[in-house]
Amino acid sequence: MAVSSPLLYCFLSLWLGLAVHQLEASHQVYRNLPTYSQLTSSHHHLVNEPYRTGYHFQPPKNWINDPNGPLIYKGIYHFFYQYNPLDAVWGNIVWAHSTSTDLVNWTPHDAAIYPSQPSDINGCWSGSATILPGGKPVMLYTGIDPQNRQVQNLAYPKNLSDPFLREWTKIPQNPLMAPSQANQINASSFRDPTTAWLGPDKKWRVIIGGKTNQTGEAILYRSKDFLNWVKAKQPLHSAEKTGMWECPDFFPVSIHSQNGLDTSKIGPNVKHVFKVSLDNTRREYYTIGTYNIDKDIYIPDKGSVESDSGLRYDYGKFYASKTFFDSSKNRRILWGWINESSTVEDDIKKGWSGLQAIPRTLWLDKSGKQLVQWPVVEIEKLREKEVKLPSSVLKGGSVHEVLGVAAAQADVEITFGISDLKKAEVLDPSWTNPQLLCSQKGASVKGGLGPFGLLVLASKGLKEYTSVFYRIFKDHNKHVVLLCSDQSRSSLNKDNDKTTYGAFVNVDPLHEKLSLRSLIDHSIVESFGGEGKACITARVYPTLAINGDAHLYAFNYGTKDVKITGSAWSLKTAKIN
Repeated sequence: MAVSSPLLYCFLSLWLGLAVHQLEASHQVYRNLPTYSQLTSSHHHLVNEPYRTGYHFQPPKNWINDPNGPLIYKGIYHFFYQYNPLDAVWGNIVWAHSTSTDLVNWTPHDAAIYPSQPSDINGCWSGSATILPGGKPVMLYTGIDPQNRQVQNLAYPKNLSDPFLREWTKIPQNPLMAPSQANQINASSFRDPTTAWLGPDKKWRVIIGGKTNQTGEAILYRSKDFLNWVKAKQPLHSAEKTGMWECPDFFPVSIHSQNGLDTSKIGPNVKHVFKVSLDNTRREYYTIGTYNIDKDIYIPDKGSVESDSGLRYDYGKFYASKTFFDSSKNRRILWGWINESSTVEDDIKKGWSGLQAIPRTLWLDKSGKQLVQWPVVEIEKLREKEVKLPSSVLKGGSVHEVLGVAAAQADVEITFGISDLKKAEVLDPSWTNPQLLCSQKGASVKGGLGPFGLLVLASKGLKEYTSVFYRIFKDHNKHVVLLCSDQSRSSLNKDNDKTTYGAFVNVDPLHEKLSLRSLIDHSIVESFGGEGKACITARVYPTLAINGDAHLYAFNYGTKDVKITGSAWSLKTAKIN
């Protein structure tokens, strides 16, 4: 039987008492780091920088990457993330910590987890929260030990009566899981433990990303008491020629409902999602499949793969994502890291690098073949000054400016109606890569049905703009919808990465209208096509289309007219930091 939660916490408290003296000296090193409040007050002028966001999560300065162990506790959301408190480049990694009551406005706290033991003395890398019986959170995370091995550690809140969970402590028995020749684990490819789940046999299970040669693996461990972990003989899942699997995520989704599920949920009305971040390509893929609890293996559905022909949460700048179950509203929420498209030199000049995508609610599409994502509804509380787009025809070759909206910080929802699909361009059989297709057929390349969509963060005279648009093709007896986010003209600064992104959207334009929602925030554009069936995040740095000089347009460069309806809102600035 599993050890009960109160007994586990008793064990942890006893171990902590034995370790206090041992940890005291190592804590001293990190006490000398600047506090979060010091960082904020000393760099308040950075808020006026043109590329800082108004409602996306980012710290006042320095480097940020992977989201860690998000959770809700006593009605308060906790967000932890990889952070360098000393520089705008990766290094000196600790777990920074902020809390919120609405996933929009955030209060910073001092670092929650930082190097203080031999098992994490060279860095505290990514990990996940697990809620034990009784609602008590614990954190499994990867530490880097004195031999630079990647090992797995346990931390838990020092004071459970503190809803802000401001102090975390570590058991002196860390690490709980470590690589060795005996378990055939690569010491440099063993990281990022997931949220654990409890099986019918009352054993906890957790997976950790790894690889053997170039076979990516979700290494499976089991435990009766959450303290003593035993490696399974086989991984939960693996795939050849995929390289290192970072930041794996494994969770159930409901077949019949948009409601999220607790991570331990299994049953006949449940499918499972397995997500992995591929270190080789810096892209993420997810599959939908079946979890065989008896054999402790995950089997993707036919055609569901971890490769370029597979499904992605986001087809743009989006990596190292992590979900958690929001028990207060019965939803599963996705966080994702957005890195920069600027040069390292420019990042150092501006003093910061990285931010987080808007948290997204995630559920299984009614087709059962893919996930749907949508910005958390709380973001809509920032909306003001709604501008309704009149239901009108956008003639071929036309551009219509959307006036009355703060175009640098906005939320736009628009729907396109196509009455005649006969003008759709025939899809060449070789056009299988949506990103390449969007690069070849950018916003300036006229077609039949498309390109039509939005020009965002655009300068007057259109010397700069980022275009988010659709094209419709015909392929035998069906239509293929392509969503593009074209950054090629986003900035006059030639040093930026201006990659164009693309995705095919599983929408039938013969029976459904095409929807597009774009969240625009100074240097980031998150776009949701087909009501969240395809998402693309762009990172752009205009030199002209800044703040009040940014404009927003609806456009149609195809030959066929398109009907548009929708609304746009200016968004207030969230209270972050």
